[in-house]
Amino acid sequence: MHELSIALSIVEAVELKAQEEGGGKISGIDLVIGKLAGIVPESLRFCFSAASKGTLAEDAVLAIEEPEGVGECGECGMKFPVTFYYAECPECRSLRIKIISGEEFSIQSMTIEEGEES
Repeated sequence: MHELSIALSIVEAVELKAQEEGGGKISGIDLVIGKLAGIVPESLRFCFSAASKGTLAEDAVLAIEEPEGVGECGECGMKFPVTFYYAECPECRSLRIKIISGEEFSIQSMTIEEGEES
C-alpha cells in the first residue's frame, strides 16, 4: 500500500509549511489526485489519519478533487476521456495517445488555524 508513504509525505510537507507560517494547527488540506494517478483516495484518507497522529495535521480534513483522465490523439488531435493508459482514438483508431489529464497529484492548499499551537 503505497498510500501510506504518500500520506507520510503529505504530513511532512504540510507540517513544514505550517511551521514556516507560524506553527498553527492544520484543519484542512486540498489535494488534486487524477483518476489515472494510481492512488486510491479512500486508502489515502485511511493512511493519512494514521500518519497525521500527533502532528499539526491531526484531524485535518482532506478534500480531494479527482480529475478524469483525458487523452489526445497524436494523429488527428481529438481529445477524449480515457480510463487507462492505453487507449484507441474513437475518431481515427490511432494508438498514438498522449495522456493530458488525470495523472495529477498535488497539494493545492491547506488551512492553518491562527493562534493554535500543538
